[in-house]
Amino acid sequence: MWDTATATTHWSLLPLLLLSVLPVGAAAVRGARDRFRSFMRWNALQRRVRVFSWLLLDVDAAAELRSDTAQGALLAEHRGLTTRIAEEDTRLGTHSAALSLAGRTVGGLGTGITYAALGAMLIAGWLPLAAGAGAVLAILAGQASLTRLVDVAHLVYEHALWVDDLLAVQEKCRRLLPRRSALRAPDRVKTISLEDVGFTYPGKDAPALDGISLRLHAGETVAFVGLNGSGKSTCAKVLAGLYEPQRGTVRWDGTDVAEMDAQSVHARVACVLQDPLHLPFSALSNLTVSTGTLTEADPQRVLDAARAAGADQVVAALPGQWETLLSKRFRGGQELSGGQWAKIAVARGLYKKAPLLLDEPTASMDPPSEHAVYEAVLRGRLREDQITVLISHRLASVVDCDRIFVFDRGRVTESGSHDSLMALGGAYASMFTLQAGGYRPRGTTTGGTPKETP
Repeated sequence: MWDTATATTHWSLLPLLLLSVLPVGAAAVRGARDRFRSFMRWNALQRRVRVFSWLLLDVDAAAELRSDTAQGALLAEHRGLTTRIAEEDTRLGTHSAALSLAGRTVGGLGTGITYAALGAMLIAGWLPLAAGAGAVLAILAGQASLTRLVDVAHLVYEHALWVDDLLAVQEKCRRLLPRRSALRAPDRVKTISLEDVGFTYPGKDAPALDGISLRLHAGETVAFVGLNGSGKSTCAKVLAGLYEPQRGTVRWDGTDVAEMDAQSVHARVACVLQDPLHLPFSALSNLTVSTGTLTEADPQRVLDAARAAGADQVVAALPGQWETLLSKRFRGGQELSGGQWAKIAVARGLYKKAPLLLDEPTASMDPPSEHAVYEAVLRGRLREDQITVLISHRLASVVDCDRIFVFDRGRVTESGSHDSLMALGGAYASMFTLQAGGYRPRGTTTGGTPKETP
């Protein structure tokens, strides 16, 4: 009977023993969650600081920052961000210390209550005096075991937060990876068709493309024209497989591009974008990178592409010619002008000799260079069966295209040759006439006859 009472009385101390440990564990878990959230805020601030540091140090931004006298504003923002980072560190340290103190205080009270309960049991005779020392040792051993258990649980919880975040990032990255498929894109493409294609950018209500249907043929040069935001560049990226339509299909020779291996599709498309990438590689590697290599080149193919784009003259003026590093960030590197980079970008696209060429030339070229590039794209193409798509605001450059598609609010509103569109007298004719009028001297009519002045 005594032994049973002793055991029952001993187990009654367990809730009090937990009271001395659990508050410390709860404070540790709360602190781990707070550190995780604080790091997320701290990391976002650090990324912004790096952006401002890059703007302040980058040579490309120097001229405009000086002309805008923006250095002071950027430095002030930089100081504000670093101050917020320091405040976040201070807040985290203070909050963690307060949580730890609160947890240990409540835990200490729990320990005190446990020993007080043990003393009351001894005084009341519920436990023999000889068992008191053993009970103290049991309490100490139990506290040590529970403390280790809480510490392990806290570490598991803290690491679980980071692992969960890592898994979420990995899952997002997997969704962004190029699509893998056994079906490869063909080396030669006879027709590319869009059938009722729709595409809307995330966070936007109005669609960038709304029911686009068109068909392109090998050996054909077409132009996409329209106002800013009309959908012409988006349509070109959908054609190239860079964007996947949310409605409708894109077919290459009757096969849905969504069923093809994405990398094989990208390998069949050469893009000359409006703001070409300035790669800090050698001049030669800036061309060969379009075929997925920095070290292997076809010499004749390089020369043909460079001559067609006018980039051969740019390279000839460089101290190391094809081996010259095109970046001032490295010793001995050279910087190119905007027009020179545009020629390199066009040569990069031509070097790829892909069945589909998307050309969105910049306005940074001088008129002779621009004319030479258009001649290369329109007439001197390195691949006769290529489908060439020009995206341009300069309508004079698309006059010789086989077909011209006019975009407006995500739809194709007109299509045809230059002559047929001019005869139609629609949006294209209005834009072309407006641009052409800008090149006529004031006081002349369309035919060049001086106007009568009152």
